[in-house]
Amino acid sequence: MTGGVLEAHGIGGQADLPISLGLAISGAVAALVISFTVLVVAWRTPRYATGLEEVDGETDEAVESVEAVEETPSAGVLYGMVALRLIGMIGFVFTASTAIFGENQLTNPFFGIIYVWLWVGVVFASLLFGPVWRAISPMRTINAGLARISGGDPEQGVLDYPTWLGHWPAAIGLYSFVWMELVNRTPTDLGTVRLWCAIYVAVLLVGGAVFGSRFYEHADPFEVYSTLVGSLSVFGRDAEGGLELRSPLAGAATIPSRPGLVAVVAVLFGSTAFDSFSESTYWIRTIQEASITGYTLNNLALLGFCLGAGLIFAAGAAGAGLLIHRSWRPWQWVSLEQLARPRIELPRRLAHSIVPIVAGYIIAHYLTLLVDVGTQTLARASDPFGKGWDILGTAAVEPSYWFAYHPTVLATVKVLAVVIGHVAAAVLAHDRAIALLPRKHQITGQLPLLAAMVAFTAGGLYLLFSA
Repeated sequence: MTGGVLEAHGIGGQADLPISLGLAISGAVAALVISFTVLVVAWRTPRYATGLEEVDGETDEAVESVEAVEETPSAGVLYGMVALRLIGMIGFVFTASTAIFGENQLTNPFFGIIYVWLWVGVVFASLLFGPVWRAISPMRTINAGLARISGGDPEQGVLDYPTWLGHWPAAIGLYSFVWMELVNRTPTDLGTVRLWCAIYVAVLLVGGAVFGSRFYEHADPFEVYSTLVGSLSVFGRDAEGGLELRSPLAGAATIPSRPGLVAVVAVLFGSTAFDSFSESTYWIRTIQEASITGYTLNNLALLGFCLGAGLIFAAGAAGAGLLIHRSWRPWQWVSLEQLARPRIELPRRLAHSIVPIVAGYIIAHYLTLLVDVGTQTLARASDPFGKGWDILGTAAVEPSYWFAYHPTVLATVKVLAVVIGHVAAAVLAHDRAIALLPRKHQITGQLPLLAAMVAFTAGGLYLLFSA
């Protein structure tokens, strides 16, 4: 984003992070390697193998139990679901009003609602409370209403959702959003953002009508994003549909290994890394000195970061099938019979382990944006049409910029978020790897993935500090 209220993305420069870059990277890499060493010694049997049951056929017992809960909710759960859907619809109508009748200026709360409350706030809320967007999704509510009017079932569409399609539509939707925000020449033009939102609503409503509500959990970019991060929440569902406390690792292990999952996490991680990189003095100087336009360079860089993140992870995960043969021949693939799953499936079987890394970088990258610009958006939402109103009583609210006055606290939170995310990722990857790999290769088979995570750790912190 450029200009005005949405300029900073919540990442300060190196002066704002009073921790040595070398010390931060060295400590983070050491924590990751030490964690892996401890896991190898103390964690020898899989504890979170629930994500293995759902293959392409979507037959996982856990999924079926959740669907059963949603079909027969208790009265309390039902009232809660209705209340959340009502909140979502009120927010949808309010946002649509600001998009249609609001001014084409950054004082219009529409920009803050989309770029901060929706893109960042829903993710933070999901990390705390679970998949928030699924609970409040206005697309699901509208689809259900249209189905009721037509006498149909919102769960059932005209066609079955193709299993092979998986999360690929969500990955494309997420990429289109980050492209609009980070590369597009007019990210704060009302017409541009309004057009993207209109296409999003149209695609989701048509998809829901054709494929039923299953389309949303597979293809809605915000729901997929929210659900992935929400799996790390300490709040889960018990057999009766009520809330229960759980380990975030146990929740993340239930993420289904659907096609396109690697693409989703690659877009989320790669775009966040590019966002930091694009604010670095090196990239700004490169754009100024380049013979081609900055727009072209940014397009290539965003695509390169997303593809690079996906390829590094896929290479590390698939590398679990490359082992040194005992006869000292060159590197060879382990035979298909030696693996619990074919090698080609390993990246998406292990992709859930990247979700804590994504969550860690989201916290590190967007924390100050959410607090400061989110507060500004609340103030401007009280006067949505620039008429001098104060309908919410929040027009006088101003951000305190607390983190700007406490840079050491900010730096500590950012580094800890990144380190904790990577350590959690190492635990999830190790737990899944020992369930997938043959026993004699369970340690050596994880080394390529460990190398990929070390690269993510060092590279991510470097970009975070150089912004």
